[in-house]
Amino acid sequence: MKELNFKAKPFYLDDEGIEWVKNTFDNMTLEEKCGQVFCPMGFSSEEETLKTLVQKIGVGGMMYRADAAKNIQDTHRKIQELAQIPLLLAANTEAGGDGLAFEGTSFGKPMAVAATNDPEYGYRMGLTACKEGAALGLNWSFAPIVDINYEFHNPITNVRTFGNDPDKVIAFASRYMDGADECDVAVSIKHFPGDGVDERDQHILTSVNSLSVQEWDESYGHVYETLIDKGAKTVMAGHIALPSYVKALNPGATREEMLRPASLSKEILTGLLRGKLKFNGLISTDATPMVGFTAAMPREQAIPMAIECGCDMILFNKDLAEDYEYLKRGLENGLLTKERLDEAVLRILATKASLHLHQKQQQGRLVPGPDALDVVGCAEHKAWAREVAEKSVTLVRDEKKLLPISPKKFKRVYLNVIQKEMSPEDSYVQQWKERFEAEGFEVTVRDRRVAITMQDFIDPAGMTPEKGRLMHEMYRSVEEMKQDYDLYVYICNMENASNNTTLRLNWNVCFGLGDDAPWLVSEVPVMMISTAYPYHLFDAPMIGTYINSYSGQQEFCRAVMDKIMGRSAFLGISPIDPLCGKDYI
Repeated sequence: MKELNFKAKPFYLDDEGIEWVKNTFDNMTLEEKCGQVFCPMGFSSEEETLKTLVQKIGVGGMMYRADAAKNIQDTHRKIQELAQIPLLLAANTEAGGDGLAFEGTSFGKPMAVAATNDPEYGYRMGLTACKEGAALGLNWSFAPIVDINYEFHNPITNVRTFGNDPDKVIAFASRYMDGADECDVAVSIKHFPGDGVDERDQHILTSVNSLSVQEWDESYGHVYETLIDKGAKTVMAGHIALPSYVKALNPGATREEMLRPASLSKEILTGLLRGKLKFNGLISTDATPMVGFTAAMPREQAIPMAIECGCDMILFNKDLAEDYEYLKRGLENGLLTKERLDEAVLRILATKASLHLHQKQQQGRLVPGPDALDVVGCAEHKAWAREVAEKSVTLVRDEKKLLPISPKKFKRVYLNVIQKEMSPEDSYVQQWKERFEAEGFEVTVRDRRVAITMQDFIDPAGMTPEKGRLMHEMYRSVEEMKQDYDLYVYICNMENASNNTTLRLNWNVCFGLGDDAPWLVSEVPVMMISTAYPYHLFDAPMIGTYINSYSGQQEFCRAVMDKIMGRSAFLGISPIDPLCGKDYI
């Protein structure tokens, strides 16, 4: 087995910490070592369920989705009290304390933070997320995201990234790490070897980082090397292939090997991450129920192979008991060597020691008391979040000098909120309606539920009143439209989420009649506000006034309203090219 240097970066263990790691390891059975490499998703706080996970299987970590702060803290306390070896307790605290607690501060998406153009907000983001998380027992943040948003079609990266400039990604991620370090929380820089090149989502296939070796070295390689050198404790391996580097490290690699996800690639994990980048810390897979992992090879092989190829922890499961058996079977049939398993377990233990979990366990401080909850959603953190909203909202263009608006200029507003929920009674739609009405505008809300069919043209008498109104709108004269509305406002709330293939705008268009597509830009002033995906000009290049807020949270909506009314200036600097690299937008 390779001799690990526990005194080196990123562990920096003293003699007492090293002794704990070695003593703990020496007293572990083979079964306990197998359990230690799993970090399942937590779904229950029921004690018997937790005993099975923590004592029977002996998992090394767990992650819960956001819940009420007290519930998370109580569950984390139960887990740590049941555990002989303290657990790494993780959360997706990518954008604030709301990644673990409902009451947590929603600080702003990474792209919004980057749009402030001030890395100090990267630090405040990390401090807010990890201080609030640590109050609940968090010790492992699955952040910062260090993907680079090169491909504007990608449906999962965009506002989850700090943009498309590697140096800006480094600046903000580095400061996030500073905030996390202050809270004694390990970061997990992700998603190695880098998302944002492919237009597809690794949740539903193995995506591909298609950069050449030189291109990768100058971009993602630069980011990872810098943050590893800074002391990042963990790296999350994505289900993303990097064929150029596999070929460079293994000239005889087959096509299948070159397109294998990094989470199952020895060349990428051991050759590139451990070898060239000299990463000495803990490597976890990304979530293994994702198709990018499951489709690569039979799961019975993939689970032990992930560890054998260089990962130290398996994140999430299809079925934990089954995966546990697959791992043990892999040891028996030679897919996984005992030496590689031992090395993985030692790195897990060393990571825990570097966070002083063994000392906190002895002192009863692994999970703070109820008083610590006061920091969750505290006034200071919310004030910082308001500053991000104020400084990030970006005016991409205002070609016809539409702004600022006022009821005197544009009394009658037609409001079209484009999102997954099409009902005009949706709370988010109503929120925007109320904001405009509070400014003195008269607002008509577009009902996007209504769709005209061929049958409605064949039998117009049978149409519902709602469809009749829509038909009238589609066929009304231009002059009538101009008489009814002074300003058409699109709010595009197309949020990124896993398992999407696209975030492109889909208009309710019938037989080329325009419908809610911006056919009327030459007739009525039109403004588009995107509260999420920042590239909608690709589908709506005819719109001359376009704003990116990067978030649909209340503070960002308030900031947008202040700015379009002229009460405050647009201060955001776009971290990406909202024109998508095109010269015809």
